[in-house]
Amino acid sequence: MSSRQGRVVIALACLVALGGCETSTKLGDFFHRSDEAPTGSLVEATPLSNPADDPATTGSIGADNLGSDKVAAADAELLGSDPSDDLSLGKKQYRAGNFGLAERYFRRAVESHPRDAESWVGLAAACDRLRRFDLADRAYAQATAIIGPTAEVLNNRGYSYMLRGDYPRARTTLLAAAAKDPRNPYIKNNLELLDKSFRSGKAVQ
Repeated sequence: MSSRQGRVVIALACLVALGGCETSTKLGDFFHRSDEAPTGSLVEATPLSNPADDPATTGSIGADNLGSDKVAAADAELLGSDPSDDLSLGKKQYRAGNFGLAERYFRRAVESHPRDAESWVGLAAACDRLRRFDLADRAYAQATAIIGPTAEVLNNRGYSYMLRGDYPRARTTLLAAAAKDPRNPYIKNNLELLDKSFRSGKAVQ
């Protein structure tokens, strides 16, 4: 098992359907801006020592807990620990709203580190923002194959379905995420956003 195969915003976490919702202090946090509510996906969330230091994306929870029981111990050189590596640059571009550039960096990250779940989630989140849901689904599938259907990944996927206007699937997926992590504020906020969007008839942007 590679040392970072279990790390996912971001979320960015990414990083995929990152619009209205955000992730928590883990994976999703790397996609979040400090002034945003905890909704959306996980794409930008890197494992941060202090979640306030680095905002997350949308959709999911955070990188720190992603498949925590399935992740190998990190070694000296972790993807995302260098501000100039592809994962870090992808998160930076995602937070800036440059989703095309974010997608490019996340794609390079998964090409060089195919077992890094955080990079796959970031790629999914960026593809969600680009409305490339076919590619987002493939990236989510890769992340799930690495760390399993964690609350963070399910949260991001649920947000992705919201972006597509597939509210029944979004609800099922977000409820599955909530069952795994009932107190997670990001999942809770995504469910509230889903209800509001459904009642108003306005799609999540």
